[in-house]
Amino acid sequence: MISLSDPLEVAAGVDDGSPVTRFGSVAGGLMRRSVAIHHDGRQQGVQVSLTPLGARAVYGMPAAVLAHRLVPLDELLGALGVELVDRVRAATTWVARFAALDELLLRAVGRAAGDDRVPRVGPEVAEAWRRLVAARGRVQVGAVAAELGWSRRYLTERFRGEVGLSPKTFARVLRFEHAHELATAPGPLPWADVATVSGYADQAHLVRDWREFTGRSPTAWRRGEVLLGTG
Repeated sequence: MISLSDPLEVAAGVDDGSPVTRFGSVAGGLMRRSVAIHHDGRQQGVQVSLTPLGARAVYGMPAAVLAHRLVPLDELLGALGVELVDRVRAATTWVARFAALDELLLRAVGRAAGDDRVPRVGPEVAEAWRRLVAARGRVQVGAVAAELGWSRRYLTERFRGEVGLSPKTFARVLRFEHAHELATAPGPLPWADVATVSGYADQAHLVRDWREFTGRSPTAWRRGEVLLGTG
């Protein structure tokens, strides 16, 4: 994320008293908890969402290195990160900003690809990632491991080493994201239907995961994030 206005004020938790850190630009890996970005409603910036495999291509390191962390962009990309932020902020149109992003990110990928010290992602791990994403988390990890010819334990070790989360935890994150999309859609479904469509065993299962990932119950989250945001 690159702010085009005031620095981003980010807290590692939601409504739990977590300290706030200010970033002009920041990158982060996969997490099991939401982060809160505080602003007065006038924030402007650019957010680029990378897959873990894309993150490795850009940063030249496994996405697992960034798991559960927020890191200033210049610490990851050095002078290239500084140039990226400066070019995006100096641009006066979105077309120019996107062009700067394309150019600088491609340069980062080329730099990482030319570094022989950067190992490549195992095809089995990449395939496991694709299958979990395609199924939106509604797939048995043991079945994926068997199809890849690995034990579940070995797949879990390799996947966590690349992504930063185990396949089972990542599947939970995907189910939660699906539920979140349904809950924020126009005319949202009742929570019981959200749970069913997104692959939870029942509404209680959804509530447990929602509390773990956001620090709030689904009802409290909708009241605080959706109703206030649209009022």
